[in-house]
This record gives sequence, C-alpha cells and structure tokens, in this order.
Amino acid sequence: MKKSYKIDVDCAACADKMEVAAGKTPGVKSASVNFMALKMKVEFEDGADPASVMQEVRKNCKKIESDCEVFL
Repeated sequence: MKKSYKIDVDCAACADKMEVAAGKTPGVKSASVNFMALKMKVEFEDGADPASVMQEVRKNCKKIESDCEVFL
C-alpha cells in the first residue's frame, strides 16, 4: 500500500534526512520526499498498519530534524 503525506520542512538537505529516516522505519518498504511539492510518499510493508507506522516515521523524522512536520 502506498500513501502520500503533506510535510513541512525548511531545506532540501533536511528533506533528504527525512527520507532516510522514514525509509529506515520498521514497516516502511520505501519512502521518497519531494521537497518542492512538500510531499512524502510512503510504501508500507505487507500487513503493516499505516497509522502506527506513520507515528514512528514522524518520531524518527523529528529525531533528525526537530522543526520538520509530517501531517497525518
């Protein structure tokens, strides 16, 4: 399953860090961040609960870039 989320991030480098953090989150098969569109596309592992996985993605992104936001 793939979903798209609106994000708020200040720079392209921070967006890259968010993409890496999201991709390393358990339950995420792949993640891509488009800084210009301020969107994050996430593909979830089979059987993963998108709501709970995205809570972890948000936490992981905040760890590396405290002023970023993922709107769920």
